[in-house]
Amino acid sequence: MEIVVLLLLFLPLFIIMWFANRADRFRLSDTNDTGTVWAVFCYLSLVMLHLLVLGMVSLLSLLTSLAASTPIPAGMPGPQIDAAMLEGLNQAKVVVMVTTLAGLIVLLPFVRRLIALLIPIDSSSRVHAAALSLSALIFAYLMATVAIGLDNIAKWNEAAPRSTAGTVSSIWAQDILLTLLALVGVGWLARRRFGDALQRLGIVKPSFRQLGLGVGIGLAMVVVAQVVEQLLYAAGIPLDPHVEKVTEQVIGPLFSSVPGILTLGMAAALGEESLFRGALQPRFGIFFTSVLFSFIHSNYGLSISTLIVFLLGLVLGWIRRRHNTVTSMAVHATYNITLGVLTQFMR
Repeated sequence: MEIVVLLLLFLPLFIIMWFANRADRFRLSDTNDTGTVWAVFCYLSLVMLHLLVLGMVSLLSLLTSLAASTPIPAGMPGPQIDAAMLEGLNQAKVVVMVTTLAGLIVLLPFVRRLIALLIPIDSSSRVHAAALSLSALIFAYLMATVAIGLDNIAKWNEAAPRSTAGTVSSIWAQDILLTLLALVGVGWLARRRFGDALQRLGIVKPSFRQLGLGVGIGLAMVVVAQVVEQLLYAAGIPLDPHVEKVTEQVIGPLFSSVPGILTLGMAAALGEESLFRGALQPRFGIFFTSVLFSFIHSNYGLSISTLIVFLLGLVLGWIRRRHNTVTSMAVHATYNITLGVLTQFMR
């Protein structure tokens, strides 16, 4: 069921990016009128998607408000709805309204021309416009998580515990879809052949030296992350217990088996590196891409863990720029797998 939900969630993104690439294909040819038609399809789809997300959050807030007057009977699954949870959902609705507005504003050409002063996008590209607009959803995702509160999210997760097999399959499905989204985003099926799309993503055959470098840097980053955590703890800034609890609920089942730990490293490396370092970084730059990369890990909220993920993103971005995306995949996979092994031994 989770995989079906993921397919439904990703389908609008595939359609939008395919429309955008068709628009750019004809914009750069002698049939710009046709490109304009595809651009209209793309922008209308983006508007509908943003309004749909806003509508869903508003509906959830309304239903939760109504349900609050009818407490869940003892023994029934699901968390009790309290004032803090209601307030969090109302704040999330406001956050999504703001990010929806931001996601629509970037469709205006003069706004993109201003953004192009900061990051290396083509302000006339419909693909870059769509990517910017969809990026607003990542900000909405994180800020809504912060507004609702990790403690409330932990309560919801407790009502629906996940099995190891279910977590492994859903993570692989999610990251395969991210990889396909990266391919479609850079023009596969619309204006680039499969091999050309892989080349654009930086997914090329690495040398043994590059793979070794990736493994070495991945191990070094584990040490750096542990040192940073200990220094912050010594300075009186411990990890947020809610972050640890939600993280355990979301990916904890993976730590109990070898396939789970390998999934934690290999699936995330494939999907996240293809999308962030492969597709986005050449146009969004290392800094902005690393911000998006850290924000997509919403189970950390806004915490020290978010900062560590951001720093990891900067390193991965540098590796992608100096070498290729496959090398950054090696770093990412090594980092995640090593953390998984350490977590298993420390249990």
